[in-house]
Amino acid sequence: MDRSRTEAFSDGVFAVAITLLVLNLHAPDGDLREGLTHMWPSYLAYVVSFLNIGIMWMNHHAMFRHVVRVDRGLQLANLLLLLVIVAVPFPTDLLGRQLAHELRGGDTATVTFVYSLVMIAMAAGFSLVWWYAVLRPGVLDTRLGREELRKANIRFSVGAVGYLAGTALALWEPLSALILFGLLSLYYAFEHLPAPRGDRLPTGDTPSNFPARS
Repeated sequence: MDRSRTEAFSDGVFAVAITLLVLNLHAPDGDLREGLTHMWPSYLAYVVSFLNIGIMWMNHHAMFRHVVRVDRGLQLANLLLLLVIVAVPFPTDLLGRQLAHELRGGDTATVTFVYSLVMIAMAAGFSLVWWYAVLRPGVLDTRLGREELRKANIRFSVGAVGYLAGTALALWEPLSALILFGLLSLYYAFEHLPAPRGDRLPTGDTPSNFPARS
């Protein structure tokens, strides 16, 4: 498949998921000023999820700049990532409503833990796409050096530790866990992949030194 088709489909799913987030914000009942003030956890959950989806879209685009061939395995890995991305609005809505009702204890820890598992699944989905591209011969531009890939692997792995820490923290300090996920999204906002080579191949072309695959 042409790389541009995979990117276009992915962009559409990212756009739908990030748009659905705002649909979970509703006008409060009763006194408007008091209601809006009471809803601040919903705003925070919206911002954190928006940043996580939006910045993952940026990194997804950055990764595909280095992809020269999209095969069925990469398509399936990418679909698994998109499966999680489009599900993010649901736990975001649950978490925002629950935090507005109770900041800790009770169902708040449970809902935050579920939200954390979705964040882990999203990070795992992105890692699956990345590692498939790295390990599958012919998928990434061969002009990417080993040292460049090694540095990118380390940078991506650092964030995985943060997601695990946030999930553990969710059981005791749900609000702190949500803030940590927001900080992790800012960490991934920095460029962790090398810039593409100036003479990189056009979309859909296959290098002559790559074996042809159906």
